[in-house]
Amino acid sequence: MFKFKYVYKRSGAKVPFKRERIVNAIYRSAVSVGGRDKQRSEFLADRVIEYLEKIFPDGYIPNIEDIQDAVEKILIENGHAKVAKAYILYREERNRKRREASRYASRPSENIPWHKIWHVLNWAVEHNLNTSEKLNERIRNGEFPHIVHESEDAYEQEISTAAEMIKERLDNLRMVLVTGPSSSGKTTTTIKLENKLKKDGFKFVALNVDNYFFDLELHPKDEFGDYDFETPQALDLELINQHLVELSEGKEIKVPYYDFKTGKRKLNQTPLRLRENEILLIDSLHGLFPEMTKDIPDELKFKLYLEPLLQMKGSDGSYFRWTDIRLIRRMLRDSVQRAYNPKQTLTHWHYVRSSELRHIIPYANTADYIINSAMPNELPLYAFKMLENFKKWEKEFEGDPLKEDAYVRAARVRKMLESVLPVEDDSPVPVDSVLREFIGGSIYKY
Repeated sequence: MFKFKYVYKRSGAKVPFKRERIVNAIYRSAVSVGGRDKQRSEFLADRVIEYLEKIFPDGYIPNIEDIQDAVEKILIENGHAKVAKAYILYREERNRKRREASRYASRPSENIPWHKIWHVLNWAVEHNLNTSEKLNERIRNGEFPHIVHESEDAYEQEISTAAEMIKERLDNLRMVLVTGPSSSGKTTTTIKLENKLKKDGFKFVALNVDNYFFDLELHPKDEFGDYDFETPQALDLELINQHLVELSEGKEIKVPYYDFKTGKRKLNQTPLRLRENEILLIDSLHGLFPEMTKDIPDELKFKLYLEPLLQMKGSDGSYFRWTDIRLIRRMLRDSVQRAYNPKQTLTHWHYVRSSELRHIIPYANTADYIINSAMPNELPLYAFKMLENFKKWEKEFEGDPLKEDAYVRAARVRKMLESVLPVEDDSPVPVDSVLREFIGGSIYKY
């Protein structure tokens, strides 16, 4: 048994002390610099605990900073300078963001595509969809099907623009990367983009980067013990980059196969070569992450980024958050397609969000084009489907220090969904809509 039973979070909340959190923090840092030795991470975590028990008296409750200081010390003393550096840099980055959140709250973020947002906001104003009250008024007037049509038309126009941009570069282009954070609509958009370009005689070859996952036992875990598939380091980035280089040079590769049932990867399985009239199509969370395509010249790749950039204010004058829209989308998709409890999606969302804020969103402005996948009409449908759940979760997690993030998100989403009129009938939504990827009823197979 450990001497410590509790630890203080930065918020001052007292939560149970868990060895696994230290193990996972060390292993994540090791993975970020190419390490995959879990037993070594467990050994180092035990040394951290021994050190803490040695320097602090019985009854002492350590705080997060105490533990992080100890981790840095043990890593350095045991010859893991690279891992220690990764851990220190991540810690400093988190501290900097916490300081900036309050100090520079009015400063524009470099991660946000402001020019694109201006166009989205302008469209919302022109269609009386820039506030929840205007949306509700149109719904009261029986205009829900019209809202659906207008939203779908705007989305289709953006895909057409991306297709035209790709066609202009076909002389040199070897690959198209469709990327964006979780539940931004990448799969449907990839299918639609491919269909548009096929009509003009262009042929695409898909590369499923899920086959490049490391064996499950080598994945880092979150504090709840679940494997983290969100981090780019869960993928064999070095092998992906190598294969992309070889494909762009006209060489044949053998794509690995990842068996999700066994959590094992088999190398050198499926032959693949690009012919002169073929372009590689990649749908991936981490398509913009530099390490994935570091040796591919920019002129050989087209980078497309997706995000539901909804520009709508609630009754309190605050804009609805894109991450909350994606959270609901993922809940619906996971419950239908993966038999995953929506509450689990909520309680783990802060890990999804943390990874995308580090590894996806900072690279949004490096994309060649950004598509807005938000549909104002999705909120009324979600209000009917999910509002009662969020009310329940808000009450359930209130006052629980281990579920603080889930409580804050549940309360915020509950407030958002309460501000729009619920719509039960989703029949006006086309069967090829990006929303069908999440609410079901799509003609596409996912």
